[in-house]
Amino acid sequence: MSLINTEVKPFHATAYKNGEFIEVSEQDMIGKWSVVFFYPADFTFVCPTELGDLADNYAEFQKMGVEIYSVSTDTHFTHKAWHDASEEIKKIQYTMVGDPTWTLAKNFEVLIEAEGLADRGTFVIDPEGKIQIIEINAGGIGRDAQELLRKVKAAQYVHTHPGEVCPAKWKEGEATLAPSIDLIGKI
Repeated sequence: MSLINTEVKPFHATAYKNGEFIEVSEQDMIGKWSVVFFYPADFTFVCPTELGDLADNYAEFQKMGVEIYSVSTDTHFTHKAWHDASEEIKKIQYTMVGDPTWTLAKNFEVLIEAEGLADRGTFVIDPEGKIQIIEINAGGIGRDAQELLRKVKAAQYVHTHPGEVCPAKWKEGEATLAPSIDLIGKI
């Protein structure tokens, strides 16, 4: 069963953000757009490139009213140690959630139980707490924050413009479609 249009399941977790440990839950996602960005593990190889790319684009996400939550099955203590040790991870200002109990990885169906790790899963959540975008990549395939920004902009546009949809490769300011019987066979 797909998680699209389902509500984020309840959770409580400890996270690392801006030099502090904080508590987060699904309630923190209500009323704003959120990206939950799962990755396999701290102190690895592809993961820091992805998280650094998100950090480089975090201000743009913030301008759009989007909060980022990176999540791995590591603890919040490990997130802090990685933040302190890596120049790439030191750039991160968004929330780094620890999921050592696998609650979030199970809730979002990205747990690789045999390894105790999460798949590379990206989830975009609307202000009502419903999942609008899901992307799952194999472990060796990194993601692109610019493409994620484009997808979030499309999701926000569709959310605020009922009756319109965004075609392939849509970018902000470009034409959208208003599905109707008159368009059938003309696209």
